[in-house]
Amino acid sequence: MLQRLSYITGAVVAGAGVAMVPPAVVAFFYRETTEAVQILIAALITIVAGVLGWRVVGRQGQITAKEGFAAVGLAWFAMAAFGTLPYLLTGSIESVTQAFFETAAGFTTTGASVVPDPSVLSHGILIWRSETQWIGGMGIIVLSIAILPLLGVGGVQLAKAESPGHQPDRLTPRFRETAKRLWYVYVGFTALEATLLALGDMTLFQAVAHAMTTMSTGGFGTEATSITGFSPYTQWVIIVFMFMAGASFALHYRALRAPVRYLRSAEFRLYAALILAATIVVTVVIIGSGPFEKAVRDALFTVTSLMTTTGYATADFGSWVPGLEILAVGLMFLGGMAGSTAGGVKTFRIAVLTKAASADLRRIVHPRGVFVTRFGKETVSDSVMESIQTFFLFYMFLFMSGTVVLGLMSSSLDLVTSASAVASSLSNIGPGLGQVGPTGNYLAIPDAGKWLLSFLMITGRLEIFPVVLLFTRYLWKG
Repeated sequence: MLQRLSYITGAVVAGAGVAMVPPAVVAFFYRETTEAVQILIAALITIVAGVLGWRVVGRQGQITAKEGFAAVGLAWFAMAAFGTLPYLLTGSIESVTQAFFETAAGFTTTGASVVPDPSVLSHGILIWRSETQWIGGMGIIVLSIAILPLLGVGGVQLAKAESPGHQPDRLTPRFRETAKRLWYVYVGFTALEATLLALGDMTLFQAVAHAMTTMSTGGFGTEATSITGFSPYTQWVIIVFMFMAGASFALHYRALRAPVRYLRSAEFRLYAALILAATIVVTVVIIGSGPFEKAVRDALFTVTSLMTTTGYATADFGSWVPGLEILAVGLMFLGGMAGSTAGGVKTFRIAVLTKAASADLRRIVHPRGVFVTRFGKETVSDSVMESIQTFFLFYMFLFMSGTVVLGLMSSSLDLVTSASAVASSLSNIGPGLGQVGPTGNYLAIPDAGKWLLSFLMITGRLEIFPVVLLFTRYLWKG
């Protein structure tokens, strides 16, 4: 088992090393020679370590379901560890703790940062930050589904491990072909957004960097003020693509030929309705603070950014009235659709939990009645229902215990900061409230807290189960 896990993890790490080459090329292009060489050294170290685990220690073979879960969790932690090298070798981030936090935030598309002003970073490092989110957006494991079968390792178990409780949405009978088609859509949307942003007030470099972090729902930017300093045109473009990134990419693929599929999707209708409803509420409250168009734009941008877990900001929602701050935290938990690049609980699970609760209430009144939980036209099986309930239980347990532990680490962290930081990390958003609000960063969090939040970022990104199972005897026994 360990040799097969080394084979998979090593291949993923080697892939991460290859991904460091484009940032080095960008650094050379902008005549940042020293940084370019340092990034290339980081790439070489990562590739060599990956190849050793992959080809020397590892052993090829078909993996079991439990090995798939283990591979998912270990691969993401390994990616985050080696992803720190470009930061450390260039001196962009000197602390190992902070570099790991920044890298984990990148690969998990959380967008939480310890860099107060990204504009002071070199072009190569800025692209590396964006690229980590772009890779993590579709999921390095989904990418592996397209690659690992070529290496003799099955991808079905990996796909199940990445989204437990909800069957992977196949576009073709072969997972490798499904992953390829999803990546085509992902790359296409990224290129389209970069083109539209470049037509506005962004430079080509800024457009590419922001397109990668929008489609990944990551939120890393190139400026200290996030998106606030860019034109309304740019903000509207980003709103559209944040919304698209929060929807299922399998649905996007099918809708390319038949756009009516969007309307036929019960989850998409719910996703759009929740964003619309929250936007109306926010707009009504802040309407008197400025021009109508700006109020609508700020409301829609903030709601979409929070619900898709992107983390961009055009307004300081941490300074809004308490009711809207509570709404913001609620949106952090919701997340986008299943099969999207967004984090959070996901609208599919929220809908099923709500319908199950409604069925339980009816069952109290009619104890002999038989009630079937449906979502759209589909019947939700008992096994899926149980998996969703277990997921939600773990999710809330991690949120509550994480808040308590983080609050105990430093007397300077109040309840709002601790709770929102944990919720933001677990849901892969980035900005929270209090000291980690849209105008702040995570520097004030103690080192132990950064390790805790990094763990929560990876746990949330992998939908909890693969990471939790790493700490159980069920996974490693036998």
